[in-house]
Amino acid sequence: MDQLYVGLMSGTSMDGIDAVLVRFLESSVDILATHSRPYPPDLQQALLVAIRKPLSEDLDTSGELHRRVGACFRDAALHVIAESGADRDSVRAIGSHGQTLRHRPNAKQPFSLQVGDADIIAAGTGITTVANFRQADIDVGGQGAPLVPPFHEWLLRSDTVNRVVANIGGIANLTILPADGADTTGFDTGPGNGLMDAWTRQHRGTAFDVDGDWAGSGTVINGLLQQMLCDPYFKLAAPKSTGFEYFNPHWLEQFQVQKYAAADVQTTLCELSVQSIADALRKHAQDAQQLFVCGGGVRNRTLMKLLQKALEGCEVLSTTQAGLDPDWVEAVAFAWLAMRTVNGQSGNLPSVTGASHKVVLGDIHSP
Repeated sequence: MDQLYVGLMSGTSMDGIDAVLVRFLESSVDILATHSRPYPPDLQQALLVAIRKPLSEDLDTSGELHRRVGACFRDAALHVIAESGADRDSVRAIGSHGQTLRHRPNAKQPFSLQVGDADIIAAGTGITTVANFRQADIDVGGQGAPLVPPFHEWLLRSDTVNRVVANIGGIANLTILPADGADTTGFDTGPGNGLMDAWTRQHRGTAFDVDGDWAGSGTVINGLLQQMLCDPYFKLAAPKSTGFEYFNPHWLEQFQVQKYAAADVQTTLCELSVQSIADALRKHAQDAQQLFVCGGGVRNRTLMKLLQKALEGCEVLSTTQAGLDPDWVEAVAFAWLAMRTVNGQSGNLPSVTGASHKVVLGDIHSP
C-alpha cells in the first residue's frame, strides 16, 4: 500500500491526457500530484479524423498515431512524477488507458482498439506500464466497458445508502451500488459531453461549452429530442457499451439538425444527455438516494441543474463530496486497475460487462 502508481487517461472527449500520481490506502486515495496535458492540435485533429472516418486511415497513419500518442502519455507521466517530487523508483506501475479509436465488442471478431504505445511509456519512464485493459474482458464474453465501476465499488459503496455514480465524459456511464449487498451493475447510457463538444467546435470554434452557458441559452426542440431518444441503443438491455464511433457528428446529421437554430440544438443535446441518464437510472436504480457525478459533465452547470430537476428525490452530488475531485476519477481508476494487474488480481466485474468470469486485465510492459 506504500507504493505509488500513475494513472493516465484520455477519454472520448479527446481533449488531452489526465495524469495522476497516487497512493492507495485501505479504503481511500491519496492524490500526490495531477497534470493535464492537451494533445498538440494537429494530433488531436488526426485522432478525430481516425475515429470519424476509419476507412480513410492507412497502416502508416495508424502506426504513427500509436507512437505519437504513446510519446504524449510518456511525457504526461514524467511531468506528474516530477511535479510531485517523488523518486521514479517509488512508482510501482503506470496504468495507461490509451486513446480509443474503435470499440467493437459485438463484432464478429470483437475487439477494442486503443493507440498509445505502452513500450514507449515504459522505456521512457523506466517504470512497468500496464495497457490494453479492455481486451481481456472482451475475450471472455464481456463488453470491455465500462471498466471504472470496480473502482467506484471499492471507493464509494455504502452499506446504508443506495448510490449511483455517473461518469459523464464524452460518453456517459452509470455504476449502480446497492446498499443491500446486491451485485454492482453498470453500463454506458449514451452521449455525455461528446455531441455537445462537437457541436460547439463546429458553431463556436471552441473546444467545449464553458459552464454549459450556451446550452442554457436555447430552447429544447422537443420533436428532435424525441427522435434522438428513439435510437435503438437507448432500448438495448445491459450489459452494453458505446463510444464516439457511434454517437458522433455523423449520427447527428441524420436528424437534419442544420435546419434548427444552433443554440437550440445545443440545448437539446444537453437535454438528450440528461434524459438518457435519468431514464436509465429510473429503470435500473429507482431506489437511488444519491447520484455522484464525475467527469467533465460536472462542470456543465446547465446539465447538472437539469439532472437534479429530472431526478427528484435523488440527491445529485459531485464526487468532491465523497473526497475525490471529479476531474481525476478515471485517471485514478486506471492507476487502481494497474495496481490490481501487477498484483495478479482481477479488474473486471462480470455483473457490469457481461463477461463469463473475472480476469486480470491488461498487458504488462517492462521497461
